[in-house]
Amino acid sequence: MNVVARLVLGMLWLLSWLPLAVQAAIGRGLGRLLWLLAGSRRRIALRNLELTLPDKPPEERRAIARANFQWIARSILERGLLWHAAPERLRRLIHVEGDVGFAERTEGAVMWLVPHFVALDVAGTASQLFQGRRVGSIYQRQSIQAFDVAIREGRLRFGGGEVFSRHEKALPLIRAIRRGYVFFNLPDMDFGPQEAVFVPFMGVPAATLLAPSKMAKALSMKVQPVVAEILPGGQGYRVRFLEPWTDFPTDDPVADAARMNEWIGSEVRRNPAQYYWVHKRFKTRPPGEASLY
Repeated sequence: MNVVARLVLGMLWLLSWLPLAVQAAIGRGLGRLLWLLAGSRRRIALRNLELTLPDKPPEERRAIARANFQWIARSILERGLLWHAAPERLRRLIHVEGDVGFAERTEGAVMWLVPHFVALDVAGTASQLFQGRRVGSIYQRQSIQAFDVAIREGRLRFGGGEVFSRHEKALPLIRAIRRGYVFFNLPDMDFGPQEAVFVPFMGVPAATLLAPSKMAKALSMKVQPVVAEILPGGQGYRVRFLEPWTDFPTDDPVADAARMNEWIGSEVRRNPAQYYWVHKRFKTRPPGEASLY
């Protein structure tokens, strides 16, 4: 399996040398193929869109899902670019908007809230290229060692931080935050009912972690939302460092979770084709409620 993984990683390295417009075209083609072959993921995406965008006609939701597969395929292939391209090239391709220097200017702990749009890794690269504080994030450990090593090295290639497996205890991450790391937090995955509460996400009760609010409160963190997107063709990427929240955290972590989901939903409606719809966001249900999938 590691041999296949190394072949895939070699292909990503080769693709990284191509103009971005060519990589984008290849990614769109791969996405069309995945739409045809990945039946279970196609059904999950369509179901998520049915649940969250019920006001849109089925043909429009289907078009969003087809486009979503193309954006996801692009994000996978273009990781080679993020992992191997020269910093100067990446700085030309990544268009940063907003207050990217907020964390660097701020004394004390800072949390970035970064939802699961397909350009998530671009936001991670931008956090190292365009500001000076070290960054800590949580990642999903890969079962194939070659992929695990590539992801870790790719995300840390500029020496700007550290990644922590979500299967480990939180103490190493908290120590890093106390040493001055910015926490690159991905708040919108379904990790089960533990330490979560059911609050609406685009009109659907969703298991939502209380950890962002509780951690921000316990560590007196400033919280800044960050959203990344892939631009069409060879135009590059956009990463928006939005205005820091002045109403988060509060003394009510449940209300904070609802406020966080409301904001993420507004960003998804702004760019629905690039949200990570192939994940079972509503997998965990309240007691007694049947599966939505």
